[in-house]
This record gives sequence, C-alpha cells and structure tokens, in this order.
Amino acid sequence: MDLRKGALDVLKETSRTFYIPISRLPEGLLEAVSSAYLCMRAIDEIEDHPDLDNSLKAQLLRTVSLNLQGSIEGSTLSDFAHGLQPYQNSLAEVTMRVGEWALLAPPSIAPRIWDATAAMADRMAHWAECNWQIETEADLNRYTFSVAGAVGLLLSDLWAWHDGTQTNRMHAIGFGRGLQAVNILRNHKDDLARGADFFPNGWGADDMQKFARYNLALADAYTKALPPGPTLDFCRIPLTLAYGTLNAMALGEAKLSRSRVIALIEQVIGTNMNAV
Repeated sequence: MDLRKGALDVLKETSRTFYIPISRLPEGLLEAVSSAYLCMRAIDEIEDHPDLDNSLKAQLLRTVSLNLQGSIEGSTLSDFAHGLQPYQNSLAEVTMRVGEWALLAPPSIAPRIWDATAAMADRMAHWAECNWQIETEADLNRYTFSVAGAVGLLLSDLWAWHDGTQTNRMHAIGFGRGLQAVNILRNHKDDLARGADFFPNGWGADDMQKFARYNLALADAYTKALPPGPTLDFCRIPLTLAYGTLNAMALGEAKLSRSRVIALIEQVIGTNMNAV
C-alpha cells in the first residue's frame, strides 16, 4: 500500500489549500505533516459530525485517543481503528482511515504525532460533553488552545525534528489560536444554527476580530523568524488567508471568494495554482 499517495489524494480532496504547501515540503517532513494534518482531520470530522450526539462523539474521540496511546512499533491499520467499525457507515472516510495516516509518519517522529492527536481527541471529547460552552475569554483561550494552539506546538516540534529549526512556542500557540478565531468568525452563523456559540458572553464580531488580530500578530512574529523555504511558505499561506478573511469580513463579506483565495495563495508561492 502506498500510504504517501493515498494520503496526498485524500489531502487534495479534503483541502486543496493545505495540499499545496504540504506537497511542496521535502521528503520526510511531507510525510510527517501529512500524517499530522490527516490524523487531526480524522478526529475533527467526529467533533463536527452533524448526526452524532455529543455523548457518542466523546466516546468515539476517546476511543481514537486510547488507540493512539496504545500504539507500538508494529501496530497495524486495524489497531488504530479499533472500536470504530460499528460506526463505519456514519463516520467519514478520513476518520475510518486514521490508521493509514498514523503509519504514514516517519517512525522517529510518529509517537509525537500520535501523542498530539490523542491529547487533542481527549480535549475535543471534553468540549463535546459540555456542548462547547464558551462563557469567558478564558474559556475561549482554552478551546482555541485545545483544537489549534496545540497544533502550533506540534508544528514547531516537526520543524525542529526535521532540520533543527527553533521557534518561539508562545508565538506558535498564538498562530493556532489566531487561525481558529478566524474560523469561529467565519462560521458563527452556521454554528449558532446548530446550537453552538464560541463567542464569550457579551462579545460581538468586533471583539472576536480583536482577539484574532492579537493572536495573528504573534503568528506574524512566528513566521518572520522562520528561514526561507517550504516551511515558511507552509506557514505563510494560512496566515495570508486568515488576514484576507478578516479584512473581507470587516467589509461585510461572508468569506473570501474562491478567486481571491487562489490569488492570495499564488502571491505567496509565486506559482500559478493551475500548474500545481
């Protein structure tokens, strides 16, 4: 089984925005980042599933976490998906194939990716059980760390593992928080429609804009400290799109148009996306 090809195919179907910078990463780092992205996408699909109740979401997330915690050298695809089979008709393909994504990671860094995914799954289970109740800015900081700030920390570990690149970990957390805050702003109406509100009590769009921009300033500092190359490009793309989305929403637009997304990515990578 060609795990790399399968992962890139699913990645391209799932998120062309991230497929582009990931596909440009050097060998080894490409597999590690692809593994991390798809493992976390697998649990994200459980957290966001429209038809599962919160208690079942928490149960399935903890099942994935325990599978990852119990993994050893020689674990098989089925070991990572143990306990998910009864729900295979409901769960997304990317979730059921979590074993492929886990085993894609180079063995010397795989345990760090498994640990990060297991910890995130446990945190997601907590938030599902409390119905993502955000009342204060402290709650918002907790949630955005749980599902995004911790991803920034993992990426910092991947850069260091690959070539020794060192980064500011507080800036890494801000990077993740900032991107998640932009997602919260963009999806606010849809979230409210499904009964979830990630805005602290009394907050409006302007408050969330301020929160996002504060954290994206940390992301700016994070990226400016990276050496030129594919790692920097990888980080600059979501950051550029985050700022573009904030600016568009400040002008009353619901989100960035697809053409604007493409233009911004091409601006960062210096390549026509049709050629990618």
